[in-house]
Amino acid sequence: MSLQVQPQVSLKPFNTFGVDVRAQLFAEARNDADVRDALAYAAERDVPLLVIGGGSNLLLTADVPALVLRMVSRGIRVVGDDGNRVVLEAEAGEPWHPFVQHTLALGLSGLENLSLIPGTVGAAPMQNIGAYGVEIKDVFAGLTALDRQTGELRDFTLPECGFAYRDSVFKQHPGRWLILRVRFNLDRAAHLHLEYGPVRQRLTEQGIEQPTPSDVSRAICSIRSEKLPDPAVLGNAGSFFKNPLVPAHTAAQIKAQHPDLVAYPQADGQVKLAAGWLIERAGWKGFREGDAGVHKLQALVLVNYGAATGLQLFDLAQRIQKDIAERFNVELEMEPNRY
Repeated sequence: MSLQVQPQVSLKPFNTFGVDVRAQLFAEARNDADVRDALAYAAERDVPLLVIGGGSNLLLTADVPALVLRMVSRGIRVVGDDGNRVVLEAEAGEPWHPFVQHTLALGLSGLENLSLIPGTVGAAPMQNIGAYGVEIKDVFAGLTALDRQTGELRDFTLPECGFAYRDSVFKQHPGRWLILRVRFNLDRAAHLHLEYGPVRQRLTEQGIEQPTPSDVSRAICSIRSEKLPDPAVLGNAGSFFKNPLVPAHTAAQIKAQHPDLVAYPQADGQVKLAAGWLIERAGWKGFREGDAGVHKLQALVLVNYGAATGLQLFDLAQRIQKDIAERFNVELEMEPNRY
């Protein structure tokens, strides 16, 4: 067995919150064989298997009594090309943002709005990551996953993934499927999405009238860098809460009291509210207690100023949830997975 398993390993370097807890066992998977070895190793010793990528969607609140398997597989390849559209496949362990930059260097469009999102390629479909009007489902061409129950490989099509807002069949059944590689439909001709958020405004400020996909990527990186802290500098997991979907009458009630409510009507009649607006209006922006806090520039981001524990961050998140529910009659859902 080539898999190297280590006991009692600190997970502080492997979660973007920088929470210092220990894994009972730890290993890194560089290929499919390592994944199968990890499954067998965990089964033989009757310990759970926890698979992680970049650790950017984790809130670790205690030591992990499991074999923690970090996906570090690498590889990017063209698996389809009709002259206009290219199907690009990437291994699960590829870091997400460098992969996006690689596609742009190849002259391909489709992922530019998803620039500077932390994490790995394999984790991206789990919660159908999205930003600035684009989600994974919009560029998805398929993926290959290992069925942890049977050991068989399965290729998933778009409908089979059950993608929804920050959701998928893989998130709904976290112990079933282990994503090995993902395929994306990318275009040689740019079809830019510039209407969501301040993207077009930023390009105009930069004097760019006919932007390329790379221009869009740079603009989005600039916007994100201004309002989201770098996890290498300040521990965080990006947006901590989902933007809640509420009935239209609930949104109308809030807007009657707060005319500046940030809200987006949906095709199904519901309204998506900006969770960051709700949290900021409730007075939590910039809040700090010990080393756990809410970022001073973006209320949607919880931060670890150094030595906060996962439990302290979780307690802060619960207090924010309770306050928002009482003030606005809106339930906030946490994005990171808690362990």
